[in-house]
Amino acid sequence: MSANRNRKPAPRRGQQNRQGTKLPPPGYKRGPLSYLILAVLLFSAMITVKQWRQKIDNISWSDFKKYVKSNQIHSIEIGETEITGKFKPGVPHPDKRAPTAFSVDYRPEVLGEQLSKLLDEAGSDLEVRAAKQHIWLILLMQWVLPLIILVGIFYFLFARNLRSGAGGMLMSFGRSRHRVHDKALVDVTFKDVAGVDEAKEEVAEIIEFLKNPKKFQRLGARIPRGVLLVGPPGCGKTLLAKAIAGEADVPFLNISGSDFVEMFVGVGASRVRDLFKQAKDSSPCIIFLDEVDAIGRKRSAAFVGGGHDEREQTLNAILVEMDGFDTNDQVIVLAATNRADILDHALTRPGRFDRQIFVPLPDLKGRVEILRVHAKKVKLGPDANLERVARGTPMFSGADLAAIINEAALAATMANKDYVETADLEEARDKVRWGRAKKSRVIDQQEKEITAYHEAGHTLVQSLLKDADPLHKVSIIPRGPMAGATFALPEKDRTIFTKKYCMALLQVCFGGRIAEETMCDDISSGAQSDIQQATNIARQMVLTWGMSAQIGPISYSPDSAIKDLVYIIPGEKDYSEKTAESIDIEVKKIMDEAYKKANELIQANKDKLEQIAKALLKYETLDADDVNLILSGGHLEKPTVADLIAAEQAKDKHTADSKQRSADNN
Repeated sequence: MSANRNRKPAPRRGQQNRQGTKLPPPGYKRGPLSYLILAVLLFSAMITVKQWRQKIDNISWSDFKKYVKSNQIHSIEIGETEITGKFKPGVPHPDKRAPTAFSVDYRPEVLGEQLSKLLDEAGSDLEVRAAKQHIWLILLMQWVLPLIILVGIFYFLFARNLRSGAGGMLMSFGRSRHRVHDKALVDVTFKDVAGVDEAKEEVAEIIEFLKNPKKFQRLGARIPRGVLLVGPPGCGKTLLAKAIAGEADVPFLNISGSDFVEMFVGVGASRVRDLFKQAKDSSPCIIFLDEVDAIGRKRSAAFVGGGHDEREQTLNAILVEMDGFDTNDQVIVLAATNRADILDHALTRPGRFDRQIFVPLPDLKGRVEILRVHAKKVKLGPDANLERVARGTPMFSGADLAAIINEAALAATMANKDYVETADLEEARDKVRWGRAKKSRVIDQQEKEITAYHEAGHTLVQSLLKDADPLHKVSIIPRGPMAGATFALPEKDRTIFTKKYCMALLQVCFGGRIAEETMCDDISSGAQSDIQQATNIARQMVLTWGMSAQIGPISYSPDSAIKDLVYIIPGEKDYSEKTAESIDIEVKKIMDEAYKKANELIQANKDKLEQIAKALLKYETLDADDVNLILSGGHLEKPTVADLIAAEQAKDKHTADSKQRSADNN
């Protein structure tokens, strides 16, 4: 029993084996009709080649008479509508092609007397015979060959597909388009999954059930029929499902929710039935429905939809098939979505998707583990600090972290480095979040000064407020749509937002606009994103989090699930106009208070703001240590961007000179 369990099955037809060789599709086998069609096509090609090699020339009747009178023709065959013949060897031809044979159109009722007279004058050197009647060849070309071609078309379009199900190719719309990853091909395990320890613990019993079902049947326990993986995009839901199949050593049937929906009504339901039938035949196995919200949305009779809607028929088929599982069926249905709030309640009730497993964004510890998993594939330098990168990537998903490692490896490769350094990792993080730095962009000096004071305002407020996140670095190098950016480095992951922290965020947002107004005696459009972010935070504080004393702990935010199901008229609210006016007043009050506090802080530290701005104009990028040195009254001395460029150019020139001297000596 154990030997059979450990033996890896051969890859199925239509898949790739371990060496990557593509195997024939399932059920594919050449029949006698295939060989007959190939033989007919080969015969036709031989006739065509033979005629081409003979170089038959189609001539006129006058040319034919001229060739006969000049004794240039060796023999002719007289047919019912055509005369064919051969020229004598070595006879030159006017167009210099020297054809070996010819043909001429012939009508006995018109040209019969002329032909008889012409042949009498030709003498005995010309061989004349009647053309053979190739009846079988005529029948083959005019009747048999077209019939075989029609039969072949019917065979390839219909009969050949009957082995795949009734209706042939036309009914193949109803076949499931899932991708089967056999046990020999699923090589993902829990070692490849990091940052979701709780989720891995929850699916442990599913793996045990697929490995040893009798252990659960002994006490009458029923394993969950369906498991719903819920979480933001890029958090590893699909990877976790593959790891479950890899740990349990069972086949993995993967299909997306959109693959069920087709333009023909009833196709989705047919594909669902075909998928579950094949899963039961392959049990124990795992069915994975990715993006299940594409077909599992809540059913509603509002405006559109109804019992005849294609999506609803597909959903009903899934509900029926999941109810049809027996307790002994070793088929587990996994589904993934990032919109669990819009799924139909009949789909998520016990008995169908019995269990919902939340796959969240990774915390600090999880981000470190994810970075280590992906960093195994690259060479890291001795100064590479993954913990520092993890601290600077709050709210990053596993896919974002994988992109950071890959971008850092690409940057180190392009710079001809031997390994990935910390600078590469930080640049990759900024590139993934904000976009590529535009170092070659030419910026007007006045615009550069406004940007420097703007970012200095953010930096000063963020450095002086104890409730704000610690400063990481500030730069006036354009990146993405922004002319500059100030980066924070949170000490911990925040699951809740306090009112003090929100007020600190608002003050940091207003720091840039206040610095422009104070130091440049003008304001610019550079504060657009800051104002938008501050407005969103203030409205959340009032509408959702109940942080307004005037409004109180009442939620006025519309439910996202209701918005997705029911069309809401623009401008329509769930509260009165008087309440809306009070909300606007409270939002304005919170923002004015934050603006006032930030202004007082900047006015009291104008000299430090000036020093930070001048340092930014000189060095373009400052880290937290540089800013702290300026705030403590120290003097910052480090190479400028121009110094670094000059040093790099001098290094390249020295290398070129050394190579030239070596070449001259040799």
